Amino acid sequence: MGEHIIKLPDVGEGVAEAELVEWHVKIGDIVREDTVLAAVMTDKATVEIPSPVDGEILWLGAEIGDTVAIGSPIVRLKVAGEGNVPAQGSAKPQAPTAEPPAKPPTPKPDAAAPAAKALETSAPEAKAAPAASTNASRPSVSGAPRPEGEKPLASPAVRLRAKEAGIDLRQVTGSGPAGRIGHEDIEAFLARGPQVAKASGLTRNDTVEDIKVVGLRRKIAEKMTLSKSRIPHITYVEEIDVTALEELRAALNKEKRPAKSGGERPKLTLLPFLMRAMVKAISDQPQLNSLFDDEAGIVHQHGGIHIGIAAQTPAGLVVPVVKHAEARDLWDCGAEVIRLAEAAKSGTATRDELTGSTITITSLGAMGGIATTPVINHPEVAIIGVNKMMVRPVWDGTQFVPRKMMNLSSSFDHRVIDGWDAAVFIQRIKALLETPALIFVD
Repeated sequence: MGEHIIKLPDVGEGVAEAELVEWHVKIGDIVREDTVLAAVMTDKATVEIPSPVDGEILWLGAEIGDTVAIGSPIVRLKVAGEGNVPAQGSAKPQAPTAEPPAKPPTPKPDAAAPAAKALETSAPEAKAAPAASTNASRPSVSGAPRPEGEKPLASPAVRLRAKEAGIDLRQVTGSGPAGRIGHEDIEAFLARGPQVAKASGLTRNDTVEDIKVVGLRRKIAEKMTLSKSRIPHITYVEEIDVTALEELRAALNKEKRPAKSGGERPKLTLLPFLMRAMVKAISDQPQLNSLFDDEAGIVHQHGGIHIGIAAQTPAGLVVPVVKHAEARDLWDCGAEVIRLAEAAKSGTATRDELTGSTITITSLGAMGGIATTPVINHPEVAIIGVNKMMVRPVWDGTQFVPRKMMNLSSSFDHRVIDGWDAAVFIQRIKALLETPALIFVD
């Protein structure tokens, strides 16, 4: 028998490290060749790491949320044959370069090696014991509330009684030595009023759950923090009368015409119309289709219009990109939006499909609210927010008539886009959407 080390492979051109977001195996598991061991993430693309060999998992070199450098050992297996490292003669988890000490050393601030983390994970009792001992020996004034976060002292019988009564022992003041809670303390607590809570079915919940921010959620947090800390946003809200647009959209969707690539044309939503309106508006104001390198002080104005479509997925928010919208007609835009949305929701979107946008659309559909304040997709300079569509009474000069109305809430980088230019841009889009025939006029 031998041992085999698996290192984090190259997961993308120019990628030096990746975040571990999921383990699919644990120590002691038997895996086969091509079994998925873990998933890592970089640039919002998740990559699965398969096993190249059959074997038994001996050691895992990182924890969920860790950033791992390309080429670093991440898994050690016991395999038939020689393997790719000399056998250690033990099936216990161990670091790939050295035999672990019998007792974990005191961690230093910079001691973040995978081997140390593996040791910490494998010996939770060693961590818990000192804490319990400290609590038991800490002097406490009898009858005083225990400090925040300190585990209450109580016998198993008292704990069982509290559990059956639906009492959180952290709310009970102990009258015994070191604040120990006794049966008389439970009785006193019940006498002070928990019966009212029980009778009404309402009880306090003081639990706190710590959830580590990892994977896509951490990427989103970093991106939003970067955008809000660097970009002074200006948000402009305008209402659009989309009655004529909705009538046209319904008429076009009734037509059964083949698509250029074969099959039927896709059902049109509002987005393809908005995309084509943005293309026309950008032709008048190309500075809106830009990326701002604020460190170099350079605005990169792009000729190709690559529209990001913010999409909510089970894993979080991602932005698939419709490349070269200026070269796509209404139905081509619609088909590409559908394709990318399905890929994003299924987790199969590629890194190329999730990067490269020059301006973004964000929409919450029917949940879109009356107005929003979209956060710009850094380093872009503009984002168009679509709010929900509602039928509202509109005065036509003689009477109120029902019209389908929708707000656009759009944000701009005020360092490079003046408020006047932002207003002109949105007014141009408004004119195109309210008279949709103009969208088809060159």
